[in-house]
Amino acid sequence: MKDQLTDALYGLGWSTVKKLPEPVAVRLGQRIADTAWKRRGKSVLRLESNLARVVPDATPARLAELSRAGMRSYLRYWMESFRLPAWSKDRIRGGFAPQDVHHLENGLASGRGVILALPHLGNWDLAGAWVTTKLGVPFTTVAERLKPETLYDRFVAYREGLGMEVLPHTGGSAFGTLARRLRAGGLVCLVADRDLSASGVEVKFFGETARMPAGPAMLARQTGALLLPVTLWYDGTPVMQGRVHPEVEVPETGTRTEQAAAMTQQLADAFASGIAEHPEDWHMLQRLWLADLEPRADGADSGPRPDAGSRPEPHCDDSSGTEKP
Repeated sequence: MKDQLTDALYGLGWSTVKKLPEPVAVRLGQRIADTAWKRRGKSVLRLESNLARVVPDATPARLAELSRAGMRSYLRYWMESFRLPAWSKDRIRGGFAPQDVHHLENGLASGRGVILALPHLGNWDLAGAWVTTKLGVPFTTVAERLKPETLYDRFVAYREGLGMEVLPHTGGSAFGTLARRLRAGGLVCLVADRDLSASGVEVKFFGETARMPAGPAMLARQTGALLLPVTLWYDGTPVMQGRVHPEVEVPETGTRTEQAAAMTQQLADAFASGIAEHPEDWHMLQRLWLADLEPRADGADSGPRPDAGSRPEPHCDDSSGTEKP
């Protein structure tokens, strides 16, 4: 029943929200966000806990302000995503204004293949639609298997409709397919700031230890593709902003594991720079740091657990191709 209700709600969003005038959709998103924020549920409290690490000198009032803005940003993501299938190509082209796109364009022109790695900032789907529409470049990603199957099918159809090739992680074949796309000079995009496998790479993130997936670094190392961090944010206008960061290069020395760890740390540093500048647009409503995953006094499982408020994201964690929600 819960799965059916979830599927129905997503279906209602795509069928109804996309028909609303944009100002109405914006106000609706803000109203839902404010209501959720006022209820102080687990997702809001987790968001504030995460933001407290990003802005360690913030007062309780400042954290509350940031979390409210964060929930509004998160609902803006959903309202935009529900409406993206109805946006014109001109609206998509004008809806995103990234900086330093030459890193991406030069990488694609080189024929080496490019991996774009992003944190949970802004609207990943809008950035992807901009790449396929404005630049005319298709790309490949992976998608988690959702329950019910009809909900998974909705997300695959939605993203394929925006010009993305979506690979299921079932069978562990995603990594190999991504590698083939890159060796052919293609583009791969992955959200890469959260690992749920308990086997990711440990990184220092805002002064504490977290795990992040090694997949982007391993792909770059094995295929020779460029690995480019990307950060996104909103600036109070209808146009989302973004930055393509310089290449994360493969270290000249070290074992494969050491090289992947060093590259993943560089990704974490690039993500942190964007998150620190725009903390309200980091939609991390789940546990991230290892300190939050330590065993509780009652001896409960200390492993990563999905919290409320998660959204289906394209991830690839390591050479096995296993992808994360």
